[in-house]
Amino acid sequence: MNKARPGLPWIPMARMTGRRLLFAVPVLLAVTFAVFAVADASPFDPVKAYAGTAGLTASQENLDQLRANLGVDQPLAVRWWEWVTGALTGDLGHSAVMRQPVADVIAERIGWSVLLAALAFVTAVLVGTTLGVLAARRRGSLVDRAVTSLAYTLEAAPTFWLGLLAVWLFALQLGWLPAGGLTDTGSTTVTAGQLTTHVILPAAVLAASQLPWFALYVRQGVGDALDEDPVRGARARGLAEHTVLLGHALRSGLLPVLTLIGSRVPELITGALLVETVFSWPGIAAATVQAATAVDFPLLAATTVLATAAVLLGNLVADLLYGLADPRVGFDG
Repeated sequence: MNKARPGLPWIPMARMTGRRLLFAVPVLLAVTFAVFAVADASPFDPVKAYAGTAGLTASQENLDQLRANLGVDQPLAVRWWEWVTGALTGDLGHSAVMRQPVADVIAERIGWSVLLAALAFVTAVLVGTTLGVLAARRRGSLVDRAVTSLAYTLEAAPTFWLGLLAVWLFALQLGWLPAGGLTDTGSTTVTAGQLTTHVILPAAVLAASQLPWFALYVRQGVGDALDEDPVRGARARGLAEHTVLLGHALRSGLLPVLTLIGSRVPELITGALLVETVFSWPGIAAATVQAATAVDFPLLAATTVLATAAVLLGNLVADLLYGLADPRVGFDG
C-alpha cells in the first residue's frame, strides 16, 4: 500500500496540496472574469479616468482612439481572455492609472505589503495569544474582564477609525511617530531607521484589527482545556502550574486557533486596504484602491488574483498545520 509512515505524513500533505492547487485554477479564473464583468458594468469610464482633465476637451475621435489603445473597446470576453493568456506568459498588461506595466507595479509594491501584513499578523498572534492565556487562567477575574472588553471594543471599531485615531494621537498630538508614508518628508532614500518609525503605526493598527479574534479564541480554547480531565490529572500529580498551562492546556487550547490563520486572511487583506490608504503606505492594497476607482482592468484583475491566491494559501496552510498538530484530523478530508 502507498501509505505514509506514522510521523511522516508527507504523502497525504502532498495530496491535499495538489487537490487545492487544482481547485485554485477554476477559482482564480472565475474571480478574474468577475472582476472584468463588474468593472465593465461600472458607470465609470476608464478612458476619461486615464485622460484626466484633458479628456474634458478632447474630441470624440481622440477618445475613441485612446479607447482602442487601452483595449477597452473590445467585448468583455475578449478582454478577459487576452488578459488571461497574457498572464500565463508573464504579461499582466499595462496599468492606465499607474502609467506602467502591471508587473512592475506589483514588483515595486508587493514587498511593502508583505512586510506590513507579516508584522501585523505576527503581532496580533503573539499579543492575542498572550492576552487570551492570561484571561483563561483566571476566568471571571478583573484581567479576564479587561481582556474581553478590549477585544470586543477593538472588534467593533472600524479599521479606518482606528487608523485616524492613531494618526491624531501619536502623530499630531504627541508627535511620537510620523503620520504616514514610507520616508520622511523631502527624503528620497528609504533607510532602516525611517522604515522602522514609519511602519509602527500602520502595523499596530492592522494588528489591532486582528487581535480580538486570537485573544477570544485562545481564551475559550485554553479555558476549556483547563477543565479537561488530563489537565486536572496533571495538577493532581503535583505538576507546577506553568507546566500544566504550557505543556498541557496551551497545546490543546491552541488547536482551534490554527483555523484562524486561514480564515483571517480575507479580513487581513480588507484591513490592509484601509490601513495602506489611511497611512499612504505604498503597497499592493493602496494600488488596488486606485485601480478600482480608475476602473483599471489589468491592474485590478492582477491585484484581485493576488488577494484570492493569498486567501487560498492561508486556508491551505491552516489545514496543514491543523493536520500536523492533531493527527486525528488527517489530510484526506
